[in-house]
Amino acid sequence: MDDTKMMDGQGDIAAAYAEALEFLASQTKFGINLGLQRITRLLELMGEPHRQGVKYIHIGGTNGKGSVSAFVAAMLRAAGYRTAVFNSPHLHSYRERYVIDGEMISREEVVRRVGQLKPILAQMQAEGAEQPTEFELSTALALRYFTDQQVDYAVIEVGMGGAIDSTNVIMPELALITNVAIDHMDYLGSTVAEIAAVKAGIIKPGVPALTAAQDEAALTGIRAAAQNCGSDLGEFGRDFAFRFVSADESGQSFDYIDLSSGEELCGLRIALLGRHQLTNAALAVAAARRLGLPEEAIRTGLAEARWPGRLEIVSQQPLILLDGAHNVAGMQALAAALREYWPGRSIVAVLGMLADKEREKALAELLPLLSQVIVTRVPSYRAGDWEALAGVCRDAGVPCRTVEDVDAAVAAGRDALQPGQMLLVSGSLYMLADARAFLLGVAADV
Repeated sequence: MDDTKMMDGQGDIAAAYAEALEFLASQTKFGINLGLQRITRLLELMGEPHRQGVKYIHIGGTNGKGSVSAFVAAMLRAAGYRTAVFNSPHLHSYRERYVIDGEMISREEVVRRVGQLKPILAQMQAEGAEQPTEFELSTALALRYFTDQQVDYAVIEVGMGGAIDSTNVIMPELALITNVAIDHMDYLGSTVAEIAAVKAGIIKPGVPALTAAQDEAALTGIRAAAQNCGSDLGEFGRDFAFRFVSADESGQSFDYIDLSSGEELCGLRIALLGRHQLTNAALAVAAARRLGLPEEAIRTGLAEARWPGRLEIVSQQPLILLDGAHNVAGMQALAAALREYWPGRSIVAVLGMLADKEREKALAELLPLLSQVIVTRVPSYRAGDWEALAGVCRDAGVPCRTVEDVDAAVAAGRDALQPGQMLLVSGSLYMLADARAFLLGVAADV
């Protein structure tokens, strides 16, 4: 299809957009291939957009990256800055990965920019260069788009790890590491210390960094990286903290405490549930203060921030909760939230996790709280032996059955509810996206 004619109004934008997404998806044949050589060459051929005046906030960590990104971006917007966010993966639309001031990139822009990438990829192929992966193309597209749109700040979420993740080509104003836990062991290492060393790779020489990591092995690695880079490192629990005030199903209130100066910001409010989100919010506030944002922007931004699929209530009658917990740390946070908000409530759960996760160890946190489980297949090539998850549930003494289709599994879970019970849908975000779309009637690729 001729992209120029399409953009002039000749042709079907829906078909052109679908074609662009199909082209990007075809690049998954190159798999997960960490390293910076491909993205570096790609950006060189694109005019090095990441070095053209945009201020970057780089956010890495195991869990909480998306929530912290949402908090930071909302506070920047409230302070009057034109603010972009690059996140992955998306829930319902590929366009969610590229957001400026709360607005997703248009389909037309996606088509046009994918069209611009094609000749560059052909040039790389002619050079004999290794072809970029889908995530590297997404990263490059984001950096070019944000620069062309003249944003003031771009909040960039790490894809996986840090040191050799394709987003690590940027030179940020501030690097944030949410936490470090066991995840992606095939790529990042088998211990928290090894994984922390990789994640700390986003810390750059002379660039201040903040972390909410609390594992001592992780902190040792993060501190070493900061010291080697001459980076001023602020730590949760040492330099900043929060004081819990209150929580209900509508959100949470807390006080932010600067432990270095003793200064406090009291009565801050967030809509996101779970005590772990207060740690994320405190990290985001610490970042906002480093950036010099005014208190009113901090308060407004925190209150306005939203991050779907994380302890998200999508129905009250019956009570239906969605949460993208997909590893041990995520399941621990989910279990803690269930105990805090709905103590003693009988829970029917729909679960779907990827085969490369520590499923048995993660579910050990959650299964004691569940009355019944329906296991479903994650719509991903990494689903593996998805039914093995049912065996883990049964071994724990929890009644379980399998329903392969996500929509059918969620419908079965909802139909199984008895008076007073709640439905929990949890696991891989790939599964959660389908479940959320089914429950809320969200069209594909909105």
